[in-house]
Formats: sequence, structure tokens, C-alpha cells
Amino acid sequence: MMETHERSIAGHVDAERLWRRHMELAQYGATANGGVNRQALSDEEVAARRVLVGWGEAIGLVASNDGAGNLFLRLAGTEPDLAPVLIGSHIDSQPTGGKFDGAFGVLAALESVEAIVAAGVRPRRAIDVVAWMNEEGSRFAPGMMGSAAFTGARKLADILAVHDADGVGVATEIAKVLAAEPDLPRRPLGFPVAAFVEAHIEQGPILEVEGRTVGVVTGIQGKRTFRVTVTGEENHAGTSPRSVRRDALVSAVAMVQALQEAMWDEADVVRFTIGRFEVTPNAPSVVPARVVFSIDLRHPDADTLRDLGDRIPRICTDAAGCCAVDVRELLHDPPLTFPDAVRDRIRAAAADLGITWMDIPSGAGHDARYLHYHCPTGMIFIPCKNGLSHHEAESATKDDIAAGARVLAETAFGLANAE
Repeated sequence: MMETHERSIAGHVDAERLWRRHMELAQYGATANGGVNRQALSDEEVAARRVLVGWGEAIGLVASNDGAGNLFLRLAGTEPDLAPVLIGSHIDSQPTGGKFDGAFGVLAALESVEAIVAAGVRPRRAIDVVAWMNEEGSRFAPGMMGSAAFTGARKLADILAVHDADGVGVATEIAKVLAAEPDLPRRPLGFPVAAFVEAHIEQGPILEVEGRTVGVVTGIQGKRTFRVTVTGEENHAGTSPRSVRRDALVSAVAMVQALQEAMWDEADVVRFTIGRFEVTPNAPSVVPARVVFSIDLRHPDADTLRDLGDRIPRICTDAAGCCAVDVRELLHDPPLTFPDAVRDRIRAAAADLGITWMDIPSGAGHDARYLHYHCPTGMIFIPCKNGLSHHEAESATKDDIAAGARVLAETAFGLANAE
């Protein structure tokens, strides 16, 4: 059982305040259909960061950032030489995202440290609330850039060289973000961390179906992403016969069909998605000269993920016809399992608070993937309505959000006091 002073922390989580902050943060990038378009390093995210800093400073947290654009809010510990505990997630969104994906993890982390302050106790280790830069990868691909740079999984120079679809570079936008926060001290990338815990909506239906409030995340399935570029030749739609056409769209469609057939599995475990498809010149009377499409491949078994992914270049080449094709792999993250010690703490916190829980794997990628290789890491899931996410109708309940924050608060305080 938890110590009495620890158990009292969860009682200081304010469900109304936490919900109100979700609704207020959702105004930055709000869409007409009730969702959020707050893509990485956008003006909307700059404004949302400013609000977070204000909330944190109001309760005595010290704000800082790093060269990758990650944002930190620190609650000081009694032993400042100890490595801190990090809790948080991200506040960037998909173009048609919801109010809770990522934002819940950051706001639950902020609520956790505010509950600790309200309880009148201080942890041995500092606790940092963190908002990682570009988890989603919707504007700059691939995602999880901030956490990858922080942990050394990717070189910052490589990340800074990435551009969005409009040709705007990460380097330019990070400079803009940091210029908007001139008073914040700059931290080094990759400082020692005692532990990291990320709270998140499940983005799936299991908790809701099972009637559980908290998911203790066992690990994250593996993921490989690719960018496929098909090159043909522009021609007149009315005068060019089929025999001379090099139609990039026809070739791309053939590749998509061949890929779908190759990735189909009876057990429905493979997750294969083509989520982006760009046609050039995209004019009604012009034979398409170029198509670029994305591939997102996921599987919980490392060998299967490797074998399926390795087949993709050959499948595309065989279906290319008279067009040229270039297949470039952007990301290969193997499956992982979070350590028992962190999962046990999350389970114990939920049980002690009388909150129903279950073990659950994550089908989606999260910043916790990269932190897993840097420090002991865990995740807490809460339900989202109908399992819907990356959608403007994404929804979670006030009670579930508060329950997740209570479990996070107790878990974080326990980790911050651990030897």
C-alpha cells in the first residue's frame, strides 16, 4: 500500500480544472467541426506552448526548452543532483485531429504536479512535465522528432534538414518557436532521466469494450514507414495513345493493389496503410507524371515486420510497368516491451485508488518508444469513445481523464522518491 502522504496526492487532482484546460488548449487550432488542427511548430502550437508555460509558472514550475523544440516545466525536488522523472506527451495534432490525443498526456502531467504542490509535499527527484516536438509527423515526417533527438535515436542535424510539403524547414520553424520563448533557459539534449511515464488516450476500443478505466501499457508494436515515388511523363489526355503513355497514377494504383494483396493476413494482425497520395500535376486533362505515396506498416512480431517490409521495394518495382519507382524507408522501429518495474507501479497506483485497470498493448507509436531506450519507461491509457482518434470527433470523459491523472500523479511521485 502507498504511504498516507502519497495516497493524498490523487485527492488533489481537480477534474474540473483538468477538463477546463483541455477545452481551453483546444481553442488553439480549433476547427469548425470541433476538432484541432495544431500541427508541429505552427503558430497555433507556439500560442498553445505559451499557455502551458503560463499555467506551469503559476504553480511554481520553471519552464525551459531545448534545441529540438521540446518544452519542459520543472517541479524542483529536494535533491537537485538526482536525475529527474519526466511525465508528458505532445500537443501537436493531425490536420483533422481531436482535443485529447497527446494533449491529455501533457495536461494530466501538469495536473499531477499541481496535485503534488497542493498536497504540500515535495519529491526527492525533480519532476519535469514535457511536451515533445512533432510526435504526429503530419507536417514534418517522420514523427516523434523531439523525443528521437532527445534520446539520440536521430541526429538533430538530420531533423533540422526536413521540410514540409510547402518547402518550410524544421530548422526555420524551431528557430521561430525558440524566438517566441526568449526568456526560457536552453537545456542540453539528452540529459539523464530516472524514468518517463506517458499518459494517453487508448486510440482503440478495448478499454471501452472491457469496461476498464486504465490500461497499463505492456509495450508498442513495431512500425516501418516508406515513401514511394513513381515517375512517369506528362502528356495530353486527349491525344496521347495508351501505347506511348507513362502514366504514373496507373502504375501507382497497380502498386497499391499488389501491396494490399501481399500484406493481407487471415488473422488481421498486420496493419498496412497508405495514408498520403500526391499526384502531379493533378490536372484533369494531363497524364500524371509523378505520384508520391506513403506506406505505414505495423506488426507486433519483429520477424514478421522485417519480412513484410523487406518485400515492399520488389513489389513496387514489379508493378511499376513503364514508370520508374523509388522506395525509400523512413523509419524502422521494432516492437518493444516496457519494463515490469514501471508497469507494476502503475498497476499498484490504480489498484490502491480503486480504479479498474487491465494490461493492454499499444498499436500506435508514441514518444515513449524512444524514451524506452533511454530510461525506464511506461504508459497509462484511458478510454476514448468508440476507439476513435486522429478524428475531429475524438472524445474522452471528464471522469476517465481525471482517473488517468490520479494514477499518473501517484506513479510519478512514487518514481520520484524511489532509490
